[in-house]
Amino acid sequence: MSDPTAAAWLSDTERTAWMALSAVLTALPPAIDAQLKRDAGINYFEYTILSSLSEAPGRAVRMGSLAHLAAGSPSRLSHAVSRLEKHGWVARRVSVDGAESRCVEAVLTDAGWDAVVAAAPDHVREARRLVFDALTPEQVAQLAAIGRKLLTAAAPHLVSCLGDQPAEAC
Repeated sequence: MSDPTAAAWLSDTERTAWMALSAVLTALPPAIDAQLKRDAGINYFEYTILSSLSEAPGRAVRMGSLAHLAAGSPSRLSHAVSRLEKHGWVARRVSVDGAESRCVEAVLTDAGWDAVVAAAPDHVREARRLVFDALTPEQVAQLAAIGRKLLTAAAPHLVSCLGDQPAEAC
């Protein structure tokens, strides 16, 4: 029987890469969050919800799928959607899918569309400043490939949410 406390320790190169990745994962979300709060009055989670809805057919996504897209729990999503409903940016509706399957969808309103369209340019500028301006085009391609591989290992159910898949496929 193997020793459960034994670990295959990281090499120096792996440790350096892990520390850099950990630092990015720690520093990037608050920086993006601060920009969105300052410029649009919403946090990154709320922006992700609005953005996901804006890209979905009919601007509507089942709440369960939306939780996956926004990388949040159903409870967190429900609270965020409630806040967005108070702004008039999102509405909930019951949808009947098939003979007896009912679900709740979040729907982006016209005011929500206007809000995400207004927030997007500053958000993209900040993403460019924090990430893409620091990388060469080759590094951007590598980042995309590495990100997909890491996501496949950590959360394979979210890989289908990358790229051209409709929001409902996630």
